[in-house]
Formats: sequence, C-alpha cells, structure tokens
Amino acid sequence: MRYKQLVSSLVAAQFDGMDDNTILELLEYPPNPEMGDLSLPCFKLSKALRKSPQAIADGLKDSLQHDALERVDSVSGYLNIFLDKSRFISEQIAEILTAGPVYGSRDIGKGGTVVIDYSSPNIAKPFHIGHLRSTVIGNSLKKIHRFLGFNVVGVNHLGDWGTQFGKLIVAYTRWGEEAKVESDGIDELLRLYVKFHDEAEKEPYLEEEARSWFVRIENGDEEAIRLWKWFVSISLKEFKKIYDLLGVDFESFAGESFYNDKMAAVIEELSAKNLLEEDDGAKLVRLEEYNMSPALMLKKDGSSLYHTRDVAAALYRKKTYDFVKSLYVTDYAQNLHFQQLFKIVELMGYDWAKDMAHVPFGRVSLEGMSLSTRKGNVIKLEDLLLQAIDKTREIIESKNPNMPNKDEVARQVGVGAIVFNDLYANRIKDVVFSWEEALNFEGESGPYVQYTHARVCSVLRKANGGESIELPVGGALDASKLLNVEAIGVLRELSRFGERVEQAMVKLEPSMISRYLIDVAQSFNRFYHECPILVDDPAVRASRLALVKCVQITLSTGLGLIGLETPEKI
Repeated sequence: MRYKQLVSSLVAAQFDGMDDNTILELLEYPPNPEMGDLSLPCFKLSKALRKSPQAIADGLKDSLQHDALERVDSVSGYLNIFLDKSRFISEQIAEILTAGPVYGSRDIGKGGTVVIDYSSPNIAKPFHIGHLRSTVIGNSLKKIHRFLGFNVVGVNHLGDWGTQFGKLIVAYTRWGEEAKVESDGIDELLRLYVKFHDEAEKEPYLEEEARSWFVRIENGDEEAIRLWKWFVSISLKEFKKIYDLLGVDFESFAGESFYNDKMAAVIEELSAKNLLEEDDGAKLVRLEEYNMSPALMLKKDGSSLYHTRDVAAALYRKKTYDFVKSLYVTDYAQNLHFQQLFKIVELMGYDWAKDMAHVPFGRVSLEGMSLSTRKGNVIKLEDLLLQAIDKTREIIESKNPNMPNKDEVARQVGVGAIVFNDLYANRIKDVVFSWEEALNFEGESGPYVQYTHARVCSVLRKANGGESIELPVGGALDASKLLNVEAIGVLRELSRFGERVEQAMVKLEPSMISRYLIDVAQSFNRFYHECPILVDDPAVRASRLALVKCVQITLSTGLGLIGLETPEKI
C-alpha cells in the first residue's frame, strides 16, 4: 500500500485536478511478476483525458521518475511499474520486524463500537454443523474488526424463546423423564422434540397445546418458567464445551428471552408512529410499498415473534453500545427477515438503521438433504470436532510419536482443519457436508498453513540452538542476499497482508484471509526448498532468517484472525 500511494501521487501530479485516490483505485497487481510489481490500466482515464490509453501510458512512462522505482514500461495501454527491489526488500522486512504482531493493522475503527450477532444456536437443540458457519465467520469478523481498531461486542443471541419451548414442555410432560434428561442432556431433549413432531402429525391438537404452554411461559407461569430455565441450563452446558473447543467467546449472551420485558415498548412506539395495523386479530407492519411482505409483530394470541424481539434488540444495542456498525451473521434464508427489520427501524425514524447489515452465508446440507432438527437429521458439531482431533492424533503418532504436548497439538490442528475448511470458501456458497472433505488435511487446508508455520518456527529454533536470534533490521540488512525470485515472491505476498485484512473487513469476507495464507505458505515453501537458510555465509544466513521471521509473524497473525491456533511443533 505504501508503494501504491507513492505511485498514485506521482501519476496524479502529472494531470491538472487529478485526485490521488482516483489513481489508487485503478492500480492492480499484474498476474505475472515479469509484467511489473504494479500496473495502471489507462483505459479508464482515456475519456477524462481525451487521449488513447496507449498515449497516456507512453506519456507517463517518460515522466514518471522516483528512486523507489526501477523502471516503468508502457504496454498496450497499461503502465507497468517495477520497484527498486533492494529498497523494497529492506523497507518491507524492516516494517514487519518493527511492527511484530501488529503488522498489517491500522486504526481504521478509532475505537468505534461494532456489535456482531453470531452463532446464536437454539436452546434444547444440538449444536450441529449448520451452526459452525455463523460461529466461525462471526468470530473471525470480530477479530478482524478488533485488529483494525474497533471496539467489538460479540453477541450470542440465543434462541431461548418461542413456541418450540411449548412443544418441548408438551413432549417432556407426556413422554419424558427427569433422570433421562439429566443424564443424556441435549440428546434426550432432541429425542423429545422429534417425537413431538412425529406425534403432532397424527394428533394436530398437540400444536395448540404447545402454543398454550408458550403463552404460559410469556405470562410468567411458575411451572412453565421452571421447565424453560432447566432446558436452557442443560443447553448452555453443552454449548460451552463446543465454544471451548473452538476457542470462541462472547461479550454478551443476551438471547431472545432477554427482550421479553422490552417488547411492549416497541409495540407502543410502533403504534404511536402509526406503523402498526391490525389484521384478523394479529398486528403487523405493512411493507408492500418497499416490495416486501408485511412483518408480523404480534400473533392473535398476543405472543411475540422474531421481528418483535429483533426490533427490541436493535433499539437496546444502539442505546447500550452506541454502535457504528451492527452485523447479523446468519444464513441467506433470512435475507428478507433482515431487510424487513432494517426497514422497520428506518420507518421508526432512526437514521442509524443504515449502520445495520446482514452478513449472509450459504447453507449446509448433507449430500443434498437439508439439516432438520425436527427429523433428527443432523451431525453434531462436537462429534465432528472430536473425530478431527482423533484423526490428527493418529497422524502425529505415526509421524512424530515422541512429540511433546501431542494432545494439545492434535486439538489445535484438528479443530483448525474444520474451521479453515469452512472459512476457505466464499461465505455465500452453499456447502454440501462431506466427512472426507472436512477431515482432509492435504492441499489447501488449515493443517497445511499450520504445518508451514511450525516449519518456520523450527528453522528459527535451529538457527541459534533454541536461543533468541538477533535479526538485522533496516540498514543492517544486506538486501542483495535476497535478490532472487523466490525471496522476492515471499516478500511480495507479505507486503499485501494489511490490504487483504482491510478488504476482508470491508467485504465481511474472512475467506480472503484464508486464501491469502495459502498463498503465503506456498510462496514460503518454494523459497524454503530453493534457498538453503542455515548456510555458513553470515550475511546470507542473517538475511534469509530475517525473511523467515517475517513469514512467522504474518502467518501467526493471519491464522489468529480466522480463529486458528499456531503450534510451533507439529
């Protein structure tokens, strides 16, 4: 980015009234390093400057001069810029070694608060693979925003309210046993939930009985509340095990029930602002003129719905956290719900509705079949994570049986494989779950990047018999010892880290970091195989070790931003 800004200012200075940012947005990275380090396609300047792209590029080629530039070429309407490699090497290594763990960060947020609503599993239902996406995408977005200077509040908006609790109480009172629920926990609650739906198909009146139980919960009935709280505590115990395995935490566990006493005020405000209409006993907000179906706020029986609770939550979060951005990480099936929510908040007269955004992601299916808790058609996330850990432990036993902390490393790598597998694809893509793919540690995977990090750490340990190494910075570095294709290739990748992190934040797309880390690992492994590091020549050794340390810093930080740990030995 430093060089992009330099080139932008040099180019803009050649034209009257040209803004640096106009040029900055046009600069590209050529697909082949032989075509330059940066490239300016002059086609988009042609109309404004009333010249052909080739003429613009030819004119800039002759006038663009700076000691940071090696040369400038004009080719078919492109201005190709080659940086002075020695200067680039020295400055890039100095920047990374000086910054250390904060390399790539910028204070974009300036302390503004971002609220991220993610994970949010339903109480009394298993934490299955479909919940993984919201959990790891939200966790990564939280880390990315924090890295870029935002204060972040992670909210686990637990699904702890709604008619499903009425169904569960009906099922428990008819077919359940306290001892069985206590011993089998969420698995028994799932069995009862599935049984309710099986029986309700034969006896439809059970649905009405379930609705009446939920109304009793909303009205504070002692027995209904006791059972509801019991189901919640059993579920939270199960969820904590998953979050501990994933290394995920939250600043708030305020679920849907938290807003139970805040919904009446929302209904009153909607009514006072003439936004509420009655329809056959129910109350709704009409949104047809915005090409959306009406948003139901209260059912006939007076019970609340998702919209009621989400409007209450939005108002509470703005008042409590005064956010500059409020993100909701859920699957794309909820697109309409959030469009309606944001529009309702806007119609209520709150201009901060524009600061709310839905972060949709693709759905997870089982070889074409959708996940369904009602039918018991789920794969528990805990089972998946434990299998990944077991597989990793087997690999370690076969390849490095004497390695210390085997269990800890197996957890770090096994869990990392599952998280990376989820975050590698663009978040909007649907995912067909496959055990084989999820547990594949070869190729472009989390274990590949973690293993590369461990290899880098191994080189640094061996370099000085396990002691800390004095690395050359700035003028002490002999850049001429890194003037080869492989070393420059690594540094070129490392130089783009901050830019990739910022793009991931703007596009709310953690996969940009996952894919970047694969590029860094691949470029380092090419360097590692072609350029011996622990050689006798002190200048070559010191320069290459400095580069290795830069890779370690960047991989460690990057893996942390997507929620993976960084074992030093694998």
